[in-house]
Amino acid sequence: MKDIIKPVIVLASICLVVTAMLAYVNQLTQPVIKAAEEQAAAAARSEVLPDAKEFIRIDADGLPEEVNEIYKGSDNSGYVVQVHTKGYGGDIKIICGVGMDGRVRGVKTLSHSETSGVGTKAVDNNSGYRERFVGKTKKECADVDTITGATISSTAYKKAVCIAVSACEQVRKVDA
Repeated sequence: MKDIIKPVIVLASICLVVTAMLAYVNQLTQPVIKAAEEQAAAAARSEVLPDAKEFIRIDADGLPEEVNEIYKGSDNSGYVVQVHTKGYGGDIKIICGVGMDGRVRGVKTLSHSETSGVGTKAVDNNSGYRERFVGKTKKECADVDTITGATISSTAYKKAVCIAVSACEQVRKVDA
């Protein structure tokens, strides 16, 4: 019986110590990680709506469930919307800047889990697909062609941009 109890106690003690250490390190790094995420989000907002100096978060009711966050440029330059949709490999999260005229100013992929080499043709920030939406209205966004071989991913990306533009229209009507 001693041969069983002693190893169990030692193993349980090691697990408790390691768990306590991980919790402590997590507590130390959590504020740093959160600050880095906020800086990255602010940089992404500025990238997709460069005319805005500051962004004010808007809490609006009745927006599509795919909308995560929406911001208004403090100088009425437009809106920035964070949207997620389901792609081929999982969720695609984008951020989209829309001017007060309802035209897309910029789009950026924040995260995705699409198939490397195929699905990334649509969602990768260096692929050129996102530039197809710049300057387009809601109707024109829906007319952007999908990418052959990455149809599901590019359709999901297009859907996300259309949702973002629709959300901006909806908020602009209430905000006016």
